[in-house]
Amino acid sequence: MDSSADASGPAQPQPQPQPLSGSERQEYERLRGAAAVRHRRLRHAGASVLLVLAVLLSPLAIVATWLHEEITDSHRYVQTVAPIARNPGVQSTITNRLTRRVVDQVDVPAITAQLAKNLDQTRAPAVVVNGTKMLGGPLESALTDAVHRVIHKAVTSEQFPLVWDAANRRAHAAVVKVLTGEGTSAVQARGNAIVLDIGTLVDNVKQRLVRAGYEKAAKIPYIDRQFTLVRTDKLDEAQGAMRLLDIVGTWLPAVTIVLAALAVWLSPAHRLTLLAAGIGTAVMMVALLVGLAVVRGVYLDSVPPTALPRGPAAFIFDTLVRFLRESTRTLLVVAVVTALAAYLYGPGRGA
Repeated sequence: MDSSADASGPAQPQPQPQPLSGSERQEYERLRGAAAVRHRRLRHAGASVLLVLAVLLSPLAIVATWLHEEITDSHRYVQTVAPIARNPGVQSTITNRLTRRVVDQVDVPAITAQLAKNLDQTRAPAVVVNGTKMLGGPLESALTDAVHRVIHKAVTSEQFPLVWDAANRRAHAAVVKVLTGEGTSAVQARGNAIVLDIGTLVDNVKQRLVRAGYEKAAKIPYIDRQFTLVRTDKLDEAQGAMRLLDIVGTWLPAVTIVLAALAVWLSPAHRLTLLAAGIGTAVMMVALLVGLAVVRGVYLDSVPPTALPRGPAAFIFDTLVRFLRESTRTLLVVAVVTALAAYLYGPGRGA
């Protein structure tokens, strides 16, 4: 016999749970439904906030990534600017501009006057001495043709693009400083304008002129060697924005992707949230492409035709932003495909 049972007495029966009455069950279901609705609303609100942030940050992430690659990747930078030296319109503009500037440095009237003086000292006939005054036009025309031919040959040669690429590769570190508003390089910030310095090309042309027999070309004084690329009153603000984009370029894309993924995961309606993410991203990519088109028009209007014709200026802009355009269009296609897949995956007549 168990002594513990004798000491404590017989075991007491456990009380059985009583079933809920009708009113109690209704109250329970009401509270449970209210808690579920409140929880669902919180998830909807959190997912909406995350989704809006991801969609709004998507174009900034694209621009930041593009700028970061252009600044930090020497190969990408050279690959971006390489077509500029190979474009016939740009080559023609450079040739005409350098020819005009070189010829303007030659004092043709002084040359004809010196020739007339030398002929007069040798007692040449007066008709010959006076005739030298008529040599100014033909001499300037012949000089222009000769200089243009030499410069055109140098600019359109197979060596010029190679020299262009090598110079840009060596100057990449300086370009980084210029884009952040520090230091100097081929592309410089001067006041409210961004200019392109072609001093290396000018020196090369002078050497070619000397080798071609024009020894006086070595005495050509310093000339203006800069092309205005962009003129804006907010250059300092733009440089500050570029520095900020360079800083966030490494982590902003990852943050944007994480925000979008969290929004889909947190939302009670995963498919609808994924559909909204695809549509929102597609809309922002279209807005970015429209923004690039607007900036292109502003850029072309800011460049005086006397400094750079509209055709070469448009080519330079399109060349510099072509990788940004390609990335934007790629993400636009991905967003559209994602939205279409989310729509076809769910219920509905179209699906």
